[in-house]
Amino acid sequence: MPNVAAFVLALAIVGLVVEMLRRKKLREKYAIWWLVVGIATLILAAFPQLLDVVARTVGIQLPSNLLFILSILMLLGVTLHLSWEISVVEDETRALAEEVAILRVQIEDMTEQLPTAQKSRIENVEGHP
Repeated sequence: MPNVAAFVLALAIVGLVVEMLRRKKLREKYAIWWLVVGIATLILAAFPQLLDVVARTVGIQLPSNLLFILSILMLLGVTLHLSWEISVVEDETRALAEEVAILRVQIEDMTEQLPTAQKSRIENVEGHP
């Protein structure tokens, strides 16, 4: 009976990931990990003895320990990947903030050189009193 629960859970994970992909709520590069987990769970639920065979082949006494090791390695991989993604986004955000600051200074310099009548029209458009 536990295999049926694992199989249903794996089907639910795969179905949810596919639905999130279809609705564009999850990007493909992140969905790959979830699909791998779901498919691996489907395979292990269908063939539970496979985990025993792999554990013995690798030299691990308890199959559950192999499952925990693989889960921890996957979580470490996901964490490393997300840390890398955050670093890239931080660099892009910093570059954009610097660019906006430069453009703001350039606009202020340009408005200082305009005649007074044009300055008041620009300030009204920008929402400044």
